[in-house]
Amino acid sequence: MLTLQRKKLILQRLASDGQIIAKSLAVELGISEDSIRRDLRELAQENQLQRVHGGALPASAALAPLAIRQEISPNDKQNLGRVGAAMVKAGQVIVLDGGSTALQIARHLHFDLRATVVTHSTTVAVELGLKPHLEIIVLGGRLYRHSMVNIGATTIAAIAKIRADIYFMGVTGVHAQAGLTTGDFEEAAVKLALHENSAETVVLASSEKLGAASAFTIAPLNAIATLVVPLLTPPKTQKLYRATGINLVLAD
Repeated sequence: MLTLQRKKLILQRLASDGQIIAKSLAVELGISEDSIRRDLRELAQENQLQRVHGGALPASAALAPLAIRQEISPNDKQNLGRVGAAMVKAGQVIVLDGGSTALQIARHLHFDLRATVVTHSTTVAVELGLKPHLEIIVLGGRLYRHSMVNIGATTIAAIAKIRADIYFMGVTGVHAQAGLTTGDFEEAAVKLALHENSAETVVLASSEKLGAASAFTIAPLNAIATLVVPLLTPPKTQKLYRATGINLVLAD
């Protein structure tokens, strides 16, 4: 089998099975495991998959810049945003991450809501500013342009002074074994700090994030309280997530 044929097969298997085990595929094809690892390495360099120990997982489409991500699964994200906004109660301190789904939460918060919202996203802060009764706290730091959020030591130092009721965490990958992941090391550290300083963490994940993984781990899936996913998420995927012990909510 030619290299291009093997790579095509690998991507097909990822789409159908959700993972590649290098040793098993090498035995099946009658080639060396080194050949499979080389194929995986080259496909990872093209951002077509995420290498893990012993094989690969699907790469997340959510690694694209924010402007592009806003065009991915827009209906899913509106529904997710509506469900997330409905979880917020008057008087709470909530944290909104950056990203296109967080923007939808901000847009769906009730116009008359009185609460405190903390964010490290300038984009989300502008959207929140349209709600006249919100107290808005913007965390400073170095601007990570890919997601338009502030990150770094300054951001983490400010987070240490916050005790939030709910943190709506943004991720690029949600995988039953690989956990919650994102594409930047410092951004992952900020997300973990926000999670550790919140009573409850909620992840709202559009379909392209489910079963996918990125390079940097934030936390295991069962570290969060609630995972909100699209209504049409396959039953098999729902079962995998429920097996971790988290509360799974379908957004309709």
